[in-house]
Amino acid sequence: MKTSLSYLTCLLFSLAFTGCTDPVKEEVPPPNIIYILADDLGYGELGSYGQELIETPHLDALAASGMRFTQHYSGAPVCAPARGVLLMGRHTGHAFVRGNDEDKSRGDVWNFQAMFDDPSLEGQRPIPDSLITLGEVLQNKGYVTGLVGKWGLGYPGSEGTPNKQGFDYFHGYNCQRQAHNLYPTHLWENDKRIYLDNELIAPHQLREQSEGQPDDEFFGEFLQNDYAPDVMQEAVLHFVDQNADSTFFLYYASPLPHLALQAPQEWVDYYREKFGPEEAYRGKAYFPTQYPRATYAAMISTLDEQVGELVALLKEKGIYENTLIVFSSDNGPTYAGGVDAGFFQSAGPFPSTNGRIKGHVYEGGIRVPMIAAWPGVIQPGTTSDHLSGFQDVMPTLAEITGATAPAGDGISFLAALQGKAQKAHDYLYWEFPAYKGQQAVRMGKWKGMRQRMQDGNLVVELYDLEEDIQESNDVAAQFPEIVTQIEAIMAREHTPSTVERFRFSALGE
Repeated sequence: MKTSLSYLTCLLFSLAFTGCTDPVKEEVPPPNIIYILADDLGYGELGSYGQELIETPHLDALAASGMRFTQHYSGAPVCAPARGVLLMGRHTGHAFVRGNDEDKSRGDVWNFQAMFDDPSLEGQRPIPDSLITLGEVLQNKGYVTGLVGKWGLGYPGSEGTPNKQGFDYFHGYNCQRQAHNLYPTHLWENDKRIYLDNELIAPHQLREQSEGQPDDEFFGEFLQNDYAPDVMQEAVLHFVDQNADSTFFLYYASPLPHLALQAPQEWVDYYREKFGPEEAYRGKAYFPTQYPRATYAAMISTLDEQVGELVALLKEKGIYENTLIVFSSDNGPTYAGGVDAGFFQSAGPFPSTNGRIKGHVYEGGIRVPMIAAWPGVIQPGTTSDHLSGFQDVMPTLAEITGATAPAGDGISFLAALQGKAQKAHDYLYWEFPAYKGQQAVRMGKWKGMRQRMQDGNLVVELYDLEEDIQESNDVAAQFPEIVTQIEAIMAREHTPSTVERFRFSALGE
C-alpha cells in the first residue's frame, strides 16, 4: 500500500515536480519529413546502387544510415504524371495527370519569349482543386509545408499552383519547360516571380559555333550567373532554418540531373580529369555542352553535395534525430541531349538504351532508387525488397503522422521501414498514353506489358523478372494463364481519362 501510494503521488505530480523519475513517458513528437525527389536519376546512378564512375558519398552515407529499397517504382516514366501519383496516391489508371500536358490551348507555350512576357503560358495543365494532395494532408495535421524545386502540376494563376494545393511555401520552377534551362531568367517564390541575373536563352534550338570562335566562348554562352539549383538550395536551407522549432514537411523536388547539361565548373573540371577527353554535344535537343559526360556526372555530384549540406544543417539544428528523410527519383534516366546512359550504366542492371529508360514502362524507365533514413526507427545499413510505388507514399506518411489520407491505390510501407512484417501489393499497375501508348503490371515475379497501343496493339508481353531482369525474353506464349490474369488487371485498373490526350483509342475511348 505504501508503494502504491508513493507511485500514485509521483504519477499525479510528475508534471510539477522533477523528483519523480519513474513511470510517465512523454509522447514522442511526430517527425519532420523531408522527401527529396531527383529528376531523371537512374536506378544505377548512386554508389549505393552500384554506380562506379559517379561519386555520391553523401547519398551513400544516407543509405548506410538507413534503408535502401531495391524494388521501388515511380508512378510513371516521365515527370508530371510521376509527381501526380506521388502527391495524390493514385496510380495512372485512376489519376487526373497521366502524361506531360502543356495545354497548348492557352497559346504558344513552347515560345520562351512569349512565356517570359506572359506568365500564364508557363506551367502544365492544372490539377483540380477537388483533389487532395500530400501537402494538404500534412498541412491539415499541423505541419508547416514547403516545396522547393520543380512543380509541373498547374500554371501560374490556376487552381493547380503549389500554394493552392497544400504548400505554405513554394520556391522554384512552376513549369517543366522552364526547367530545361538551369540558368533561367526567373524562378517563383509563392505567387511572385523572382528574377535572376541571367539572360533569356531559349533551349531546343540548333546553335552554330561561329568560324574562329573559341570553344570556351561558344560553350560558355550557356553557363550564366545564377545557377537555379544553387538558388533553390539556399531556399531549402532557409526553410529548414526558419522552421527548425516547428514540425515541417519539405518536398525538395530538385531539377538535377535533368537536362540541359549544365553544372558548376569545379565539378566539371573534376570529372574531366577523371574521365579524360570526350566529344562535345552540339545537338538541337538541349544546349550544346563541351564535356557532356563530365557535366552529367557533375550534376549528380552537385545534387549529392546539396543533400550533404541539408543533413549537416539538420544535425546543427539538433533536429536530425527526429527527421525522416526519403530520397528517390521521378523516373529512369534520359536518352537525349548528350547524356550517355550506356557509359554510366545509368539504369543499373537494366538496359540503359533508348526505348528502355525514360518514357517507357520497362524496368529502366520506372524502377527507381529509394533511400529512407530515420534515426531510432529505421535500422542502419538495411535493405528491403518490398514491392512498392509512389502511390504508397501518401498512406505511409499519413500513418506515420496520424493524418487521414484520401482513398487511393497505395499501401503504407511503415512496417517495412520498421523492419516488421509488411503487407504486400498483389500487383502494381501503370499506364502511359504517350510514346505510342503503354500499360504495365508487376505481379510477383511477373511483368506484363503492352506497347504501341495508340497503333492498335493490345498484345501483352510477359517477362519473368527472377530469371530475366533485362526483360529480353517474352514468355507470354508459355504462360497464357498469367497473361489472362494480367489482362484482367489492365482492364480493371484502367478508368478512361477525363482529359482527351490521355485516352486510348485502342480501348474504345
